[in-house]
Amino acid sequence: MEFSNYQNQSKRTAVYPNQNSMQGLQYVGLGLCGECGEVAENIKKAIRDDSGEITFERQEALIKEMGDVLWYLSQIATELDITLETIALRNLAKLRKRQRDDTLHGSGDER
Repeated sequence: MEFSNYQNQSKRTAVYPNQNSMQGLQYVGLGLCGECGEVAENIKKAIRDDSGEITFERQEALIKEMGDVLWYLSQIATELDITLETIALRNLAKLRKRQRDDTLHGSGDER
């Protein structure tokens, strides 16, 4: 599936207050944080409960939570009138530049 197709389809499932406003952006931004926490929680539980292994059940849970992360990221992009493709392409360009400049390691956004 292409990013544009996903973004268009996920937009049709978006039901939250104050869409197309700062409040809508805040809502989906907070939702993204919550879902990222659920991804982290499943990884933590793999360490604690599954001896550091990713079981089939844990992988299935992670797939579901990562899907929710993708949905919220898509809605943030939609709220900002940005395509997921634009985000992906700019991210890859940034990483390629860091690779060329030998600055993949380190800290700071403008390295």
